[in-house]
Amino acid sequence: MSANPFHTLTRFFLAAGRSGRFHSLPALADAGFPRLGRLPVSLRIILESLLRNLDGRRITEADVRRLAGWQPRAERTDEIPFVVARIVLQDFTGVPLLCDLAAMRDVARRFGKNPRVVEPRVPVDLVVDHSVQVDHYREGDALDLNMRLEFARNAERYRFIKWGMQAFDTFRVVPPGIGIVHQVNLEYLARGVIHDDDLYYPDTLVGTDSHTTMINALGVVGWGVGGIEAEAGMLGQPVYILTPDVVGVHLAGRLREGVTATDLVLAVTEMLRKARVVGKFVEFFGDGAASLTLPDRATLANMAPEYGATMGFFPPDEVTAAYLAATGRSDEEVDTFVRYYQAQGLFGMPRTGEIDYSAQLELDLASVVPSVAGPGRPQDRIALPALKRRFAQLLAAPAGEGGYGKPADPGDAAAPLADGTRLAHGDVLIAAITSCTNTSNPGVMLAAGLLAQKAVARGLRVAPHIKTSLAPGSRVVTDYLGKAGLIEPLEALGFRVVAYGCTTCIGNAGPLAPELEGVVTGHDLICASVLSGNRNFEARIHPAIKANFLMSPPLVVAFALAGRVGIDLDTEPLGTGSDGQPVYLRDIWPSQDEVGAAIASATRPETYRHLYADFATGNPLWNAIATSTGYSYGWDTSTYIAEPPFFDDFGMTPAPIPSIRGARALAIFGDSVTTDHISPAGSIKASSPAGRWLQAHGVTPDEFNSYGSRRGHHEVMMRGTFANVRIRNLMLPPDQDGRPVEGGLTLAQPGGALKTIFDAAMDYVAAGTPTVIFAGDEYGTGSSRDWAAKGTRLLGVKAVVAKSFERIHRSNLVGMGVLPLQFAAGSDATSLGIRGDETFDLSGLEAGIAPRQSVTLKIRRPDGATREIPLLLRIDTPVEVDYYRNGGILPYVLRGLLGN
Repeated sequence: MSANPFHTLTRFFLAAGRSGRFHSLPALADAGFPRLGRLPVSLRIILESLLRNLDGRRITEADVRRLAGWQPRAERTDEIPFVVARIVLQDFTGVPLLCDLAAMRDVARRFGKNPRVVEPRVPVDLVVDHSVQVDHYREGDALDLNMRLEFARNAERYRFIKWGMQAFDTFRVVPPGIGIVHQVNLEYLARGVIHDDDLYYPDTLVGTDSHTTMINALGVVGWGVGGIEAEAGMLGQPVYILTPDVVGVHLAGRLREGVTATDLVLAVTEMLRKARVVGKFVEFFGDGAASLTLPDRATLANMAPEYGATMGFFPPDEVTAAYLAATGRSDEEVDTFVRYYQAQGLFGMPRTGEIDYSAQLELDLASVVPSVAGPGRPQDRIALPALKRRFAQLLAAPAGEGGYGKPADPGDAAAPLADGTRLAHGDVLIAAITSCTNTSNPGVMLAAGLLAQKAVARGLRVAPHIKTSLAPGSRVVTDYLGKAGLIEPLEALGFRVVAYGCTTCIGNAGPLAPELEGVVTGHDLICASVLSGNRNFEARIHPAIKANFLMSPPLVVAFALAGRVGIDLDTEPLGTGSDGQPVYLRDIWPSQDEVGAAIASATRPETYRHLYADFATGNPLWNAIATSTGYSYGWDTSTYIAEPPFFDDFGMTPAPIPSIRGARALAIFGDSVTTDHISPAGSIKASSPAGRWLQAHGVTPDEFNSYGSRRGHHEVMMRGTFANVRIRNLMLPPDQDGRPVEGGLTLAQPGGALKTIFDAAMDYVAAGTPTVIFAGDEYGTGSSRDWAAKGTRLLGVKAVVAKSFERIHRSNLVGMGVLPLQFAAGSDATSLGIRGDETFDLSGLEAGIAPRQSVTLKIRRPDGATREIPLLLRIDTPVEVDYYRNGGILPYVLRGLLGN
């Protein structure tokens, strides 16, 4: 078949009289798609990938025609086979992915094949950014101390990553201490336009972290997928998605003085959650969108998982090109970027009426007010002046209504520390400037430094018991803060650089002082963390801190100074200055002009070029790590890295589809159970199944490290699945005080014995009893963690029945051979009276599987009564049917590789 059936391959002009080849979208429009120019920009970029990769097998002419004829409000039944230009990994998800690749090479050798048949087909970048923890924070050498601990704890993992660097030709690594994956991607990895010889095409990608969407700010189409799906993409499979709805968000006006990009993103997150954009593309447009700086756009794009969209996309324009130049890309690259997108008719911010969207929403930027979000979800925005009142309401409200069931007066529960300080409900114990969402944005970072500078000048200080930290997303941040003279005032308030990586936002806040944690837990205090992150789910930040609020970096500094969240910063002072006078937030809040002047004086393209030029020089800890060589890995007795069991029974012919008969409920969950509840994350308790296993293998509790660091070992991870200390299994009755029981427990059947979910699951597996999970709305929201699906599979769960699923987790369940099933509208486990002591039979798949077909669940109660209910099979696409029939996406891909 011709690779150019639509005659779109043509040339466009480059600088200095040169030209390049490209697949022209205007030429496709002329070939019979006259309304192509009204398609959303994001869809047209995907359409270019279809044209360029059209081979008649993976991608056909029909695929091109369907997407080129996209209708804004059509029923979505077609899938898009999207071949991306590159893939980005972070180490928490990248290490288990590398384990799978190494195991697949072992299978290839077992079948007499060259192990190098398993090799990434597209460039892969792994950024090691998730493994550092904030153990040290106010010491002068906190950064060095934390990095030394990081390397000591993760030496086995880093040796394995280094093996991968030499074993795979298309696998690059950005080592620890450089920055957070999404900020590194924005500032360095992304090129905007890529070329293969003289063929030019858009930079596109998927990444194994949901916040990959940050790159949408650069006009780059990309989103987060599970490691399972990314691995298939690495090995030559398209990323399959249902043709999406595209919601246009028209931004008008300008942000007011005193309002930050963080305030904007919290308003957008709240608005888009209410608009239910889950699984849809969001595309920003209009004069307001054009007015936003690229870092402000990146802050908005980064939070797409929080508002539920697949992407939060900004079309490429002059602002995009200026950012590429400002961050050190060459003049030739920037010029090519502009010329390419102009030739495609895609350069410039669309205006109202130019694009056909599935739906259109409006936001006046002038309506945005300073805000925070919390205490447990990023979409729960609270206007700053209302925080004091809202926190008091939450304290008094019962747990069943999302509250804490505590006295309304925080002082009633005050408890003393050894130094005489009295802790009370609402006191801030962690204040962290962290997360790529905001540390990528010089505007809010310099605002934090300027506010700190003014606070220090007025004589304000942060209480010593508050754990303060500054974890920039790249070394560039430290450079421009230093040039602006703002490092010293931040350090004076305790915000010393502790790491260049993901810290507090992903649960790597590190321990609190033992005395402090003892008082908090002993008196059941509802203390707070304040952070400039994107996630604040239950038990994510620190197990002992139950109220966690997202906010801009300058507000993090402000609340650290105030020491509590139960304060109205409009009317109450932050503290008393050295002159004895009260100091209010308005007294030290920097103006937009001050921030703009700091940006102009402190940022230079040369800084980016210099800091990203060489990762080895000046990195002795990384350079000192020795590793093995060869195309296959020599598995050892590590408690960090192990050969995964997913290919133990692999054969070239798939096993029959397993039947689900006589199944038991492993757990019943309510709404908004996140991957932070499902997937092992954070610290490992000594008394937990994972802690017991580690101790049995000679690892002492002080050497446990985190679940994230041990994602390369299935024995640890399966024991930590559903083990979150805040997860609530509704099978368990309330405690004696009427409060829901928390933790990874279940009632094993028959008999109802109380056990950990892991122990019960292993008993069911040993008995040959399949298990089912029941859940409510938005099951699996949160980070794109493949272990939430892998752990579910290894626990023997055959199906998950929920009211609705988060996009990535649903896909990952299918990718691991677990059936996602959806209740009919208006029904759930509670309305059906499911208690957990029933048995379940699933029927309707015996004659074959079709996407989104109806199946029947038969519920058999202990008294013999039965009931049948319809369920929707959430295997959404034909290729997902193939994945499930093959036992998952990895066996499917491996059979294709070995068969070829």
